[in-house]
Amino acid sequence: MPASPRYAAVFLGALRAGVAVAPIAPSVTPAQFAAMVGDAQATRLFADEAAAPLLPALGGAVPVTALDPSLPGPGLAAWLAAADAKPASVELRPEMPFNIIYSSGTTGHPKGIVQPHGMRWAHVMRGLSYGYGPDTVTLLATPLYSNTTLVVFFPTLAFGGAVHLMSKFDAAAYLKLAERIRVTHTMLVPVQYQRLMARPDFDAHDLKSFRMKFCTSAPFSARLKADVLKRWPGGLVEFYGMTEGGGSCILNAHEHPDKLHTVGRPAAGSEIKLIDEAGREVAPGEAGEVVGRSAGMMTGYHGQPEKTREVEWFDTQGRRFIRTGDIGRFDDDGFLILFDRRKDMIISGGFNIYPSDLEGVLRGHDAVADVAVVGVPSAEWGETPVAYVVLAPGGTATENELRDWCNARVGKTQRLAAVHLIDELPRSHIGKVLKRELRERHVAGGV
Repeated sequence: MPASPRYAAVFLGALRAGVAVAPIAPSVTPAQFAAMVGDAQATRLFADEAAAPLLPALGGAVPVTALDPSLPGPGLAAWLAAADAKPASVELRPEMPFNIIYSSGTTGHPKGIVQPHGMRWAHVMRGLSYGYGPDTVTLLATPLYSNTTLVVFFPTLAFGGAVHLMSKFDAAAYLKLAERIRVTHTMLVPVQYQRLMARPDFDAHDLKSFRMKFCTSAPFSARLKADVLKRWPGGLVEFYGMTEGGGSCILNAHEHPDKLHTVGRPAAGSEIKLIDEAGREVAPGEAGEVVGRSAGMMTGYHGQPEKTREVEWFDTQGRRFIRTGDIGRFDDDGFLILFDRRKDMIISGGFNIYPSDLEGVLRGHDAVADVAVVGVPSAEWGETPVAYVVLAPGGTATENELRDWCNARVGKTQRLAAVHLIDELPRSHIGKVLKRELRERHVAGGV
């Protein structure tokens, strides 16, 4: 269901009872929904009207508690114990499952990521550094079934603050609400920052109450970070990591305005290494796949030990790291610079091409609001890069003009084969560009 106080109450109550929670997006297909519920081995489903089209896929196999009167079946009030009932004593241990977060599916079929209580506790304790307290007012416009939201939701409550939930993000409504309730903390994904900063009335809003703004889940351009720092009061913190956990990096952008092209340094208690295709650590200054370990690591993918093994890497001491699939390198000051997802890297004529390099060039064009570059099959080169571009309001550049403009600014081996104008890039519920859909679209001939 979408975010609501009832959703939060059920989630928190289940946790206190020692129950693992599996939040599921109501936007999934019926087949995905049935598969996730079955994978989680759910014994009860809580749902509101947003889930009504999905429920027939279960065939009545799981009892449903309705959080909306429009749904058939017993409601929450009828299901709850009497007000004077005494709860059973439950000992919560760090290794116990806290929740199962299903991956967004940007890389294929969603997997159930089992996060233990100890991992969530590490996220809460990180909040000590960011000024959470009884006077905290956190505004969240991302869904509660997303790990992005939960890394701010739980610390706010743990330190006695208030959380305001938007069931759906709307830039104009967000700014009005933030000003009215005097928000101190927020978590937004890059595309939300982009839409907020692009509003003509942004600077007319009084946002001086903000102390800390967070961002994660998708690439956050240096230019956009700089704009947020310049025009939006309060600190700006970018978290880099995976829902699966492992090592994470943190960029306190307000403290390091010269490092906006990075995702920061490894967080306290995190260890980050870079490895090559053979699983060996790379030399200092070289690029490699990012792997990490920390107190915040998933137990594994629920019921999929082979998938769990695929993302594990062990160092020479036998210590377990989680593979991110991202390619990056450390600069001389220990800040991590990301290039791309390993699966998104384009190999054209034997040369490695990082789509983020080309996306960065295209974002420098005044007519470009958003862009994604993908590798598509090429008979001559094996793969070749193609760009999908969303024009800025009033932008008039043509596809060929943008292609030629970009190709004049990149190396010969990086040149784009084509640029396609598109109204909107396909994204997951937390703003990640679904490049797989763009590749499939190109192959299918739908450009």
